[in-house]
Amino acid sequence: MSLKQSPYILYSDGKGNIFEDETLYVTGRSGWDALPIPNDEWIELPDGGSLYELPGRRGIGIDVKTGEMRLCEKGWAVAAFIPPAHSGFYLAAYETAPDAPTLPLFCYTAVGWHKEKTYVPAVRIEPDIRQDCAGYDQKKVETGVKQLLKAYPHNRLVNHLANNCALTYHCPAARNYFLGRWECPIPASPACNANCVGCISLQPDEETIVSTQDRLTFKPTPEEIVEYTVPHLEGAPYPIVSFGQGCEGEPLLMWETIREAIIEIRKHTPKGSININTNGSKPDAVKALCEAGLDSIRVSTNSARREIYMPYYRPNNYDFDDIVESLKVVRDFGGWTSINYFVFPGMTDSEAEYEALRKLIKDTGLCMIQWRNFNIDPDWYLGKIGVSDTGPCMGVKNLQEEIRNEFPNLRYGYFNPPIERIKGNFQIDFAH
Repeated sequence: MSLKQSPYILYSDGKGNIFEDETLYVTGRSGWDALPIPNDEWIELPDGGSLYELPGRRGIGIDVKTGEMRLCEKGWAVAAFIPPAHSGFYLAAYETAPDAPTLPLFCYTAVGWHKEKTYVPAVRIEPDIRQDCAGYDQKKVETGVKQLLKAYPHNRLVNHLANNCALTYHCPAARNYFLGRWECPIPASPACNANCVGCISLQPDEETIVSTQDRLTFKPTPEEIVEYTVPHLEGAPYPIVSFGQGCEGEPLLMWETIREAIIEIRKHTPKGSININTNGSKPDAVKALCEAGLDSIRVSTNSARREIYMPYYRPNNYDFDDIVESLKVVRDFGGWTSINYFVFPGMTDSEAEYEALRKLIKDTGLCMIQWRNFNIDPDWYLGKIGVSDTGPCMGVKNLQEEIRNEFPNLRYGYFNPPIERIKGNFQIDFAH
C-alpha cells in the first residue's frame, strides 16, 4: 500500500486516550535517528495489533507547514505492537526524559493516523495464519484444556501448558495445542546458559522491568514429553512438536532428555516434524539430536556479528562461533535451519550487519530467516550493549529485498514450517 502523504502523529493523554496531532506527520526511528518514513512502507495496523503510550517520552514529528522536525508537546508518545507474522520497518521516534521509566518487553513500532485508520510501517512476512488473532475461539481453547487435562491427569507439562501458557498468558502456540492443530510446544529446561538483556522468562531483581512470563520450574521426563506429543503428531494437521519455548531456559541443557524423547517419539510415529528453538550453544548436543531424528532447528540471535551478539546474550561457556557451528551441523544432516532474527531498525539494516548476515547465510547454507520484531526498550537495549553509533543503514525493507535478490532460495517467514512445507509446498494454505 502506498499512501499519498505521511500519516499524522499520535499522542496519549496519559489516561488511556489516544489522539492525532494534525500539525505533525509521524517519523520513524532507525538506531538513534528520527527519519521520514517512505509513503510505500505503510500498511493498516493488522488485526491483533495494539497501541501503547510511552510515558516520559515526546513523539518526534515533521511540522506539516515548515517541514521541520519538532516534538509533539501535547502528550506522551505512542507506539504500536504489531502481531506475529508481521515485520516492522521503523521504531516509534521520540525524545526520552531523564526520569522516564524503562519500557517493558514489547515491540515499539512507529504508528500514525490517516483517514480514520491506524497505519504502521511493516510487511506481512509470513502467509501462515497459525497465530492470527481471528483464528482463536477462547471457549474452544477452554474445552480443549479440559479434555486434555482429563486425558493426561498426571502429566506436569500438559498442566503447565494449560494453566500457565494457554489460560494465563494466552500463548498462541499453547492455545493451538489445545485446539489440536499445527505446532505443539514442549518446554523442557528450567535453566539457561545465557543471560540475555531482554530475557522474557527471567529478569534480575535489580531491573525495574519484569519478565513477561514465569519460567518452567521442573525438569520434565522423556515419558511426559512422549505421552502428549505422539498423539499430536498423529492427529493434528501439519503437525510440529517444538522444544524451546518462551517459558523456559535453554533446551540444549536438557539434551539427553530431549534425545531420549525424540527416539521414543519416532518409535511410535513417523509423522510430522520435530523442531528445536535454541541459542545453538552446544553443537555436540545438536549433533546427538540430529542422530536421534531432529528435523529442524531455529537459532535465535540479535545479530550476525559476534560483537553485537555477545553483550546482549552474555553467554556462559559458549561463544558466537558455537551457534554458527550448530546451524552447519543440522545442514550436514540434511535438516532445516532457521535463524530467529531480532529485527531492530537501525541495527539489523546497518551496512556492517548486512555484510555479516550475507556471510552467515553463505557459511551455513541457511534455509530460512524468521524476521522477528525485537521486544525491548530501544534506548535501554542500545545502552546495555554499548552502541552509540549504528553506522550507515539501508532500511529494513531494502535489506529484506537485497537479501532476497541475492539468495532466492532462502525462505522468509515468522514461524517454524511443518515438514510438508519443508519438503516442497512452501506456500501451504493454512486456512484449510
